[in-house]
Amino acid sequence: MAQGGQVGLKHTYMALVDENNEIITGDTGLAEDGLYTSNAKDLGTSSANITNMAQAGKQIYGDNGMVDQSKAKSFPQVAGVWNGLPFETKQKLLGREGDGNGGWVDTTSTHKVALIVETETLDRANSIFYSFSNGEFIEPASNIQTDNNEEQRVTDALTYQSFGDDRWNGQGMKVFFSGAEGFKKEDMLSEVLGGYSASSTNPEGE
Repeated sequence: MAQGGQVGLKHTYMALVDENNEIITGDTGLAEDGLYTSNAKDLGTSSANITNMAQAGKQIYGDNGMVDQSKAKSFPQVAGVWNGLPFETKQKLLGREGDGNGGWVDTTSTHKVALIVETETLDRANSIFYSFSNGEFIEPASNIQTDNNEEQRVTDALTYQSFGDDRWNGQGMKVFFSGAEGFKKEDMLSEVLGGYSASSTNPEGE
């Protein structure tokens, strides 16, 4: 039996998806093949705090006791911290539109992003992927401070709200385990990231 538990944050994977939940590629996407993977060059992902993973259902009473509980759907939120997202990548994730002269402004329409958070089992032998095929990022705040005897870095702290996926019983999250029989990373990426297919220059989706 594969070891359980989890440790660390290995990668996050993100892609813009359109109104049909299909990945957006090229100049309007996050990369030529549409996939942005956190990496050491961009200083990686610091944390991803996933909340609202489950909701308690309504309690059902009968014969002077609790006899059942209705099943509630969950639409998790992810409070993520990226150490140094590329500027344009961040603007696209937030749904801001560029004016072609260096300016970016929020839009009033919903912008869709798919997100995967990868962690590992305690023995580092397998990965666990918390996956969200449809959702929206916001940037709640940015606390900018003056440098003193140390530089005052401001990380990219973004909050992600997942939406439901009809393929997943209307739920907002699906969890994948790399140690499961039949698991293929490329199939998972394609399912979650709107039909993603690795380009010849990016065969591992890194």
